Formats: sequence, C-alpha cells, structure tokens
Amino acid sequence: MTVFSFPPDKGNVGTAAYLDVFGSIYKVMEALQHNGYDVHGLPATPEALMLEVLHNAQAQYSSPELNVAYRMSVPEYEALTPYSDRLEPSWGPPPGHLNSDGQNLLVYGKHFGNVFIGVQPTFGYEGDPMRLLFSRSASPHHGFAAYYTYLEQIWQADAVLHFGTHGSLEFMPGKQMGMSGECYPDNLIGTIPNLYYYAANNPSEATIAKRRSYAETISYLTPPAENAGLYKGLKELSELIASYQTLKDSGRGISIVNTIMDKCRMVNLDQDIHLPDRDGKEMTSEERDTVVGQVYGRLMEIESRLLPCGLHVIGKPPSAEEAIATLVNIASIDRPENETLGLPRIIANSLGRDLDDIYRNNDRGVLADVQLLQDITLATRAAVSALVQEQTNAEGRIERVAVLNFFNMGRKEPWLESLHQHGYPKVDAAAIKPLFEYLEFCLKQIVADNELGALLKSLEGEYILPGPGGDPIRNPDVLPTGKNIHALDPQSIPTVAAVQSAQIVVDRLLARQRAENNGQWPETIACVLWGTDNIKTYGESLAQVMLLVGVRPVADSLGRVNKLELIGLEELGRPRIDVVINCSGVFRDLFLNQMGLLDRAVKMAAEADEPLEMNFVRQHALKQAEDLGINLRQAATRVFSNASGSYSSNINLAVENSTWESEAELQDMFLSRKSFAFTSDSPGTMEQSRQIFETALKTVDATFQNLDSSEISLTDVSHYFDSDPTKVVATLREDGKTPSAFIADTTTANAQVRSLSETVRLDARTKLLNPKWYEGMLSHGYEGVRELSKRLVNTMGWSATAGAVDNWIYEDTNATFIQDAAMRTRLMNLNPHSFRKVVATLLEVNGRGYWETSEANLNLLRELYQEVEDRIEGVE
Repeated sequence: MTVFSFPPDKGNVGTAAYLDVFGSIYKVMEALQHNGYDVHGLPATPEALMLEVLHNAQAQYSSPELNVAYRMSVPEYEALTPYSDRLEPSWGPPPGHLNSDGQNLLVYGKHFGNVFIGVQPTFGYEGDPMRLLFSRSASPHHGFAAYYTYLEQIWQADAVLHFGTHGSLEFMPGKQMGMSGECYPDNLIGTIPNLYYYAANNPSEATIAKRRSYAETISYLTPPAENAGLYKGLKELSELIASYQTLKDSGRGISIVNTIMDKCRMVNLDQDIHLPDRDGKEMTSEERDTVVGQVYGRLMEIESRLLPCGLHVIGKPPSAEEAIATLVNIASIDRPENETLGLPRIIANSLGRDLDDIYRNNDRGVLADVQLLQDITLATRAAVSALVQEQTNAEGRIERVAVLNFFNMGRKEPWLESLHQHGYPKVDAAAIKPLFEYLEFCLKQIVADNELGALLKSLEGEYILPGPGGDPIRNPDVLPTGKNIHALDPQSIPTVAAVQSAQIVVDRLLARQRAENNGQWPETIACVLWGTDNIKTYGESLAQVMLLVGVRPVADSLGRVNKLELIGLEELGRPRIDVVINCSGVFRDLFLNQMGLLDRAVKMAAEADEPLEMNFVRQHALKQAEDLGINLRQAATRVFSNASGSYSSNINLAVENSTWESEAELQDMFLSRKSFAFTSDSPGTMEQSRQIFETALKTVDATFQNLDSSEISLTDVSHYFDSDPTKVVATLREDGKTPSAFIADTTTANAQVRSLSETVRLDARTKLLNPKWYEGMLSHGYEGVRELSKRLVNTMGWSATAGAVDNWIYEDTNATFIQDAAMRTRLMNLNPHSFRKVVATLLEVNGRGYWETSEANLNLLRELYQEVEDRIEGVE
C-alpha cells in the first residue's frame, strides 16, 4: 500500500482527497486479515498503525523519525534500475540528497506480514524555485525510482495499491498516453499490477492514472454533504430578520432594520450587499423590506451551501441521517432525461408560481419571495427526511431499501403527508410519484457499499464493474462506489443540455460585467477550462466559451459534436466577445478534439467580415497580425495550455512552499508554463507562443472560472488560484487596470455569477470560519489539522494571484484558531507540524502585506512559532 506525502511538510504523510487515510488503511487491513491474508502485527487502532509507520505523529520527513523499511546501496540501486543514468542530468549521481542518508537510498514505511505500507517519495523540486520555473518538468529523482525498484525487484510485490486521490507517479514526465519505454510512469511501475483508490468525483485525473500508470481505479465515496448552517453573528442576524418579519408593521420595524444594518457591518456582509447610508426612518417600508430581503437572501445562501463534512473512511457507508443532504440536492434538480421535475418546482407549480421567477426575485431581494424560497427549501428537506426515516433501522442505518405499500397500510405516503403539513396541500401526486421512486433508488445506491469488496476481488484478479465518475448529485449513476471509474465519450460534448445551462451563465456573466462598467461590453474574457468539470457537466464551460464568441456547436446524427456554425450578429444581439482560453494539463490530455473545436470557433469569428465594433475577436486579431507581422489565422490563436506532458503553472507549489520572492516571479511562471498554443491547423503540436499569449491577455476585461460541484470550491484545492491570471493581466494591460474576476457557481439549481472576492468570502464563511466545518475536520485528529492549514494556504494563494482576500478573513482566522487558547493547544497536540504551518502562513500573509493586524497579534504568533518549533525538536 502506497501512501502519499504532499507537499513535503512534516504533517502531510497520508494525504488524499476527502479521505481519512489511516482510518481507511486500517479497515482494508482488517478486511485482508478476515480473508486469509497474513497481516502480521496489525496494531489495535488506526492511530497506533499511523504511529508505527510515522514513528511519531508529526511524520518528520527526511529525518530519522520516519520509519525506514529498507536501505538500498548505490550498487544495488544501479543494478536493479536500468534507467537510473537518465536521471543524472537532473539530479546528479545517486544517492542524491532526497530519501537518502548520504550513502544509501532509503525506503520509508513499515511491514506487516505480507502487507507493506510504504510512503511515496515527493516530487522532489518543491523547495527549489529555479526548478519550478522550468518550462518542462525534469525527471523523478533517485529516491523516487528506488521506491518502485524496491517494490518490484527486491520485495517483489504481487500488486501495489495506491491509496487515495492522488500521487505523483502518473504525473511524471513522458507522453500523454500510449506510454513507451522512455516514459517515466512506465519505467517506475514496471510490471506490478496497479490498483488505485480514487475519489468518485474525479474522473479526469483517474483517467490520467489509467492512461499513464496502467491503474485499475476503484472509486470511493466523498464525505456526506451537509448544509453549512449559521453561527455566531450570522445566526443573530437571522434571528433579527425573523423578528423584523413579525414586527415590521409595528413601531419597532425601523429600529430593527437599523440594527440589522449595523450587524451586517459587524459581520462584514456590507461588502456583499449594498447597504443604504440612510437611517431606517428615512426609507419607505418597501426599501426596508428590500434591504432585509437582500440580507436574508445572502444568509440563506450561506446556510444552504453544501459542505462535505469530515472525511470518508473506506468501507463505511453513510448513515441515513448523513444521506439526507445528498438526497435533498438530488431531489432539487429537474431531470428531463428521466421525465421527473425537481421537488421545489413541483411545490412552486402547486402554488401557481414559476420557480425561475421565484429565483429571480430571491436574487433581487424581494422579501416575500426570499421567504417563499426558504419555505420551499425547508419543505423539500422535510419530505426527503420522511422518505429516509421510513427505511431506517434502530441504529440509524439503512440495511436494505424495502418497497413499502402505504395504500395497503391505510395511510398516505409520509412525504405527501409532510408536504401537506408544511402548507402545500395541492402538490401534484402524479408528478411526485416518479420522483420519489427515483429517490428510493438513489438512497439504495448511496448506502450500498462495495469499496472493500471491489478491492478484494481485484486482488484475486477478478473483473471490477466499470461506472462513470463525477458528482453523485448531478449523476447518481456514479453510485454505488467501488466501481472502476471511466469518464465519457469526448466526442459527445457539449450536449444540448450543457449548451442551455451555459447560455444562462453567459447571460448573467455579461450582465454583471456591464452593470459594473457603465453598460460597456467586455472586449476579452480570460477563461479557464478544467477536465473534471467538463466531464461532470458534459461540457458546460466548453459551451460557454463558444457562446461568448458567438458560435454554436452542431451534433451529427450519431450525436458527435464536430461541426460549428456562426450565430449571426442579429440573432446574437451583442458583439462577439474575444476569449483567452487557458486549458489545464488534464483537459489538454483528455479533450484534444474539443481544443480543436475551440480554435476553429475563434478563427471562424476572426475571419467573419463584420464591423469591428461588433466583433472584438476580429478587431484584436487584425491588430495582433499587424503588430507581430503574422497572418490573421496565426494571430487568432486563443487556446493555450502547458507543454505536452507537463501540468500546472507551479504557482501552487511555490505558494505551498513559500519559495517566492515577489508576485512578478509567480506571474513569470504563469506566462512561461501556460503559453503553449494549440492550433487546429497542425493538431498534436503544442508550440510556445508567449508573445501572442501576452498580447491577447492585454485586452482582458474580466477573468472567469466555473465551480460546478459542492465538494470542490476555491480554497479546497490549489488548482484554481494556480490558473488564475487576474494580476498577470493587470501587469500586462497598458492602463494597469485590474480586470474584474468572476466565478460561476452552478452547484445549485439557481446558477449564480459572483465576483471572485464574494466567492472567497462565501468559502471562508462556510468552511474555514464555520464551527460545523472545522469541528467536522478536527474530529479526524491529525488529518483534520492538515485540512485546516491547507485551506489557509489556498486562501493566501488568492491574495497572491488576485488580491481577492479581505483583511477580516485573516483577522477572523487568527481570532478563531490562535487567540482562543484552548483551540491552539488542541491543534498543537493533534498535529504540531500542520499547526506550525498555520502560524507560519499567518506570519507570511502579514509579511507580504496581505493582512494588517496589531503588533500584539504578531508577537503572539512569533512566540507560538518558537514554542511549536521547540516542541517538534523535542526541546523541553
């Protein structure tokens, strides 16, 4: 079993997306033991197991603290690793200084009978800023190669299980697919069968693991989602709104509105809502209602945001209670392909209202409809809970989903009963029947569990049933987990449904940009395309880019999308917007055809003979062609990514490891690594075209990314800020203006376009600063503190690349985790290394000028840093 350690901070051994790694390994080892495997010396608890592998809970990397399983001499390494001489140009002669004691190469881990738990060495260039600036990745280091040589040649493993999403093996340099003997993933894995536990919601990187390291992926469930809820000042605000609604017509309404506005300023909601600077007395009752409606709408947005609570343990299906939030969200989506309407729409129809109207009024702050939407949401939750309660046993678990015949029991379906009690007697029973049959099917899938079963079968060389990867709420076919993940047919996207959803987002994006810029159309928008998102949404963000340019994808009779048509300017009703498309390395690997489509779409627009003020693509391409002395088609190059076989701009690595001096360095990394252009005129080659990339970015008025799943948001992973060009554009623009930055959020039925800083605030309120979230994480101990420090580092990333983090976010983080003496002691005891990272990150954001705070706060942080250092070094 191979566990990962990334980034190579001491508190990071056993990282994986959404997974309690040591808790899960323990479950797997118990299952192996019950099935006759020799698991000699298995300790009594997961914590004890972790301590034996790490030797101490701090997991000190490259120090004698980590358990050394094997010392490999250089002659043995060279004899058994035929490609070792190819690593020398990058790393010098073996043993090198990574995973070595200066004489031998060290393999870290611990043996338990026939099971070896090994720690995968790190990438190797994290602490080296110059290496991060390379336009291509180098090669694995000797320690990395020695680990896999040990598994195959010395210990002679029958199979390797990579534990959790995701390690470094499949991201080593080499071809994108169809590995040859020259490609490092192929050299490393050798002939060992590779099994890989992978998060069910990440089909794109799972596909890379299959293509580049021959992996059999076995999906695991992401943690059950819950509503974020309200706490502290936000909770008090919601109580004030409730009292306003009962007392607004009495004399007290005015003073309550004033209190609400003051409270908003105290909890920093005044940046998200425009509060009038007048007293409540000077407003009409309608204006007061609107202010309260807008605040209420924001609060409900925070309260209902979905959070993956805690971490998943492999082989532990969710309880009925935990399944409810996931089911509520499945119940809220209209599914034309199943001919079912979402429950909120069925309820709205029963009132003679159009749900989309209610959404629009809610977004505008119409108090009556904000309240109506909240009532509908609560009724939906209650009806779904009634369904789940019927199937739950005394322990709160669901053993099997029985088909219950309520008619024969002489009673109404409990969910209909529940809707009637909530005041919706007219709901259409005929529309509800197919929806609740589908929900029963989904419930059965959520609690069915084959994660351990699939692993045991695969170790016996048996077939693992394939299944799609993706978001279980959008696509319940992902369930049950324990399937071999596949993605989709790339030729079939974007689908018709994806184009419809994309149109809504594009309209909202352009309306929002114009509202903030005196009605002016943006000339260029810089977009980021992700592999996973386009698989989950069947190409929504792909369709958004085409619609901005004014091009429609056309499917043939087999449903394959490989034709395009230009939408006429009259039908479009606006200018064609120019785009700069930044594709992730994974998107480039999976969607070569679609990159061709995008390139053709932009070139069609550039070649359309139209007035320049109505076609920004043509306007800019003509100027670039003239300035750079190239032809129009070359000038209309807009699809960029990394060099073939290379991933990410590495800004995330620099930020995680604090190895950067100035923002200019980060911007240079972005421009040098992300400026490889794709052109449909010679597909298959990625040429560096930094000049065209920079001139295209100079005209960008707005940057744009999508969030499509409740599980992964802006501060959960470092990829989002790693690809963000906001400050890069500000540096390149001749007027030095910072572009607007927008994030589309299609995680709920009512799609939103928010500014980047609004989204960062929403993220901080619902996760980092939310007791429900951090207590859920800290219940996992050591790994929970690491999750917390990761969120803080990713928040700092947004300060570095976009300046999108408000001062109060750092101030509140400091108040929650540092000033509270009981909390800081708890963090220090659970995982001193990750706690040190939290303290160091807060000192770093202040040092880099992203957080202004009192000298007293900084002194406490400096003292704590010293204290935790001494603790780690063992100084009493």
